[in-house]
Amino acid sequence: MTGHHAGPRSTADGEPNASADGGTGRAATADAVDDALESLRAGEPVLVHDAADREGETDLIYHADYVTPEAVARLRNDAGGLVCVALGHEVAEAFDLPFYAEEVDHPATGDHELGYDERSSFSLTVNHRDTYTGITDDDRSTTIRALGEAATAPAETDFAAEFRVPGHVHLLKAAPDLLAQREGHTELGLALAEAADLPSAVVVCEMLDDETGAALSPADARAYANRHDFAYLEGSAVLERLG
Repeated sequence: MTGHHAGPRSTADGEPNASADGGTGRAATADAVDDALESLRAGEPVLVHDAADREGETDLIYHADYVTPEAVARLRNDAGGLVCVALGHEVAEAFDLPFYAEEVDHPATGDHELGYDERSSFSLTVNHRDTYTGITDDDRSTTIRALGEAATAPAETDFAAEFRVPGHVHLLKAAPDLLAQREGHTELGLALAEAADLPSAVVVCEMLDDETGAALSPADARAYANRHDFAYLEGSAVLERLG
């Protein structure tokens, strides 16, 4: 799988390489975002690091429409975090999807303080009704692509007729105003999809370090992106361009 990289690459220390006119900064940021948008349109993944003072994680992100069984295998083998589908707020509302913590009546949902944000984006977990256990690469890709298709016309989708709860694909519900309200991978990924004129459904999965079990460092995430010719973005570049 090859990427589309007309813009400048990042160096090992995270500074962008000089652009064709010898500059960096804003021009390089714009090129990097354009590169990521082109990759998403082509069905390829992009890597987005949110911020060192937030989660400090890099997520591997696909548009839901393009998630094949091979893509699920890459997400679980090369990323290793939780495979989630982020849906735009209006799409989630059309499907009557709640925030999980608001729906579950259990004491454990109370006094839940996150060190990196005011709330979690988690909603329900689902399987498509055409799947068997729901966890195989084939089953998860079926569920994910069906969610992408449903996001193209949410008002015409009978969500309960297509999907069952609980399941093996975790749903995330975006903030209503995306990056103006929240700067998580849910919103970063959906802002990129919106800018790419794609439906409001993306897959996000945290990249973990096989040796330490911690979040993959930005340097190692950039190295992975370079090895596979995938686009890599800092969340600040997305915010600067699309926020």
